[in-house]
Amino acid sequence: MTDAERLELAIEIAREAGEMIADARRNQTFGQRYKSGHELVTDVDVAVDTHITARLRSACPDESRLSEELAPDRSELASGQPLWVVDPVDGTVNFAHGLRHVAVSIAWAIEGRVRVGVVHAPFLGETFTAVAGQGAHCNGTPIRASRRHDLSHALVGTGFPYRRDSRPPLMRRLAGVLDRCQDVRRNGSAALDLCDVACGRLDAYYESVSPWDFAAGWLIAREAGATTGHLYPCPEGIPEDLHGENLLVSSPALHRELGELLRRADAGELDGSWASP
Repeated sequence: MTDAERLELAIEIAREAGEMIADARRNQTFGQRYKSGHELVTDVDVAVDTHITARLRSACPDESRLSEELAPDRSELASGQPLWVVDPVDGTVNFAHGLRHVAVSIAWAIEGRVRVGVVHAPFLGETFTAVAGQGAHCNGTPIRASRRHDLSHALVGTGFPYRRDSRPPLMRRLAGVLDRCQDVRRNGSAALDLCDVACGRLDAYYESVSPWDFAAGWLIAREAGATTGHLYPCPEGIPEDLHGENLLVSSPALHRELGELLRRADAGELDGSWASP
């Protein structure tokens, strides 16, 4: 199967999943629970993951899958074998609360590199796509990342973990960004934040997330001309395209300066002085 064929398959499956998500919200036919005591999951997450699994098994029976609900085992990340990386509902809290930033994210990787990415937002009517080396598109139209040069005018996206005790260290980053940049947005879907960087709505995005949250959006942003990277070196054996810790994706001109700012915040170098010019 070619990359183009995989892209068409992923688009078809993502749109089917999007219809399931929209129907469930319209009919309010889903239950909710918390896994690990703090992370919301709905019946729709599981139902959509089950549907995507069945479709991928039928089309690509010999290829592995990493997904949030049914196949979260990350041991496949370092294998280099063909791997589908799936988030059935990125933005579950948004979905449950009736907000629009909700997406289906499907990526395909081989030898640790993501080659196909699809992010479908059913409530926004947008489907973002990319194939490695072929650019990025939204609803079939080419998109291009921001060319912002001035950090003080940059609009930056981020997010926060569900565990409340993990949030305080991130406040230093947030304070530094708020002081140096135009403003911050927290939309609740990493996949769509990355796509917003890809089409220039955001100038940058930073966060730590799981592989299924970012794999497709990462490729889409990179193919749109954004610079993709990490604040710190990736662990040995884990491919950069599949390591979700300390992501930084931005317009090319901002990447180094914003990375330095975030690392200084982590080191506590901005404490007590971040509000000064």
